[in-house]
Amino acid sequence: MLDYLGKSAELGGKRLWLLDMDGTVYMEDRIFDGTLDLLAEIRARGGRWVFITNNSSKSVRDYLAKVRRMGIPAGEEDFFTSAQAAVRLLQTRYPGALVYCQGTRSLVEELRQAGVRVTTEAEPVDLVLTGFDLELTSEKLRRTCQILTEQKDVPYYATNPDLVCPVSFGYVPDCGSMSIMLRNATGREPIFIGKPEPTMIQIVMEKFGCTPAETVVVGDRIYTDIASGLRAGVDTIGVLSGEATLAEFRSTETPPTWLFENVRAVWQALTE
Repeated sequence: MLDYLGKSAELGGKRLWLLDMDGTVYMEDRIFDGTLDLLAEIRARGGRWVFITNNSSKSVRDYLAKVRRMGIPAGEEDFFTSAQAAVRLLQTRYPGALVYCQGTRSLVEELRQAGVRVTTEAEPVDLVLTGFDLELTSEKLRRTCQILTEQKDVPYYATNPDLVCPVSFGYVPDCGSMSIMLRNATGREPIFIGKPEPTMIQIVMEKFGCTPAETVVVGDRIYTDIASGLRAGVDTIGVLSGEATLAEFRSTETPPTWLFENVRAVWQALTE
């Protein structure tokens, strides 16, 4: 353990572990050493873990197939994504709305399967939603800019504010960076849905009947993972296997409760 900031709750008392994915438990298609040990230990203690990710480029079914290839024994109930949070928002605040979506085919299909009316064409719409789009093209950007410019009063949401997504060689632009690009072209700022908003954490705690004191968020980003935990009133674990550096964790005004090198170190602390 690198740092423990002195809050009374101990790791062993946590029942619900909310784990970020990219940069926390794996990097692209490479699972981190210690991930399987940590997940098994949580379940052996009678707790449960849920992957909460801002990455909307894959559906839950896509994520499930991916982690199973890595040997993670997961089911659909073990995920909650910013895409699912977007579906919940659309169903509760904008029922029946026609939504223009700039995102991957997987995101568009997930919205449609949830009963959301979706278009990917530049036509009159009720709402704009953008996500982390690994299939982004200049034509897609043109259509999004056209709608945001011509339909200035249409609500505009984005799945997550992450600036970059970690990959094997470093980083690629994430939804936050794509939103900056659209802002520079149209002057429009989105309302972000995923972390650091506490909504995803609150939904999962309610689903499994856990209190904030029984819950911990694990992640590699200060401005999304750690911030969302703080806003939800739960303890947090920062890991150094992804975006944030040791210096950034130690200098931030919103530090995690615990700071570890990686998930293997978390598992070791839990079993000491």
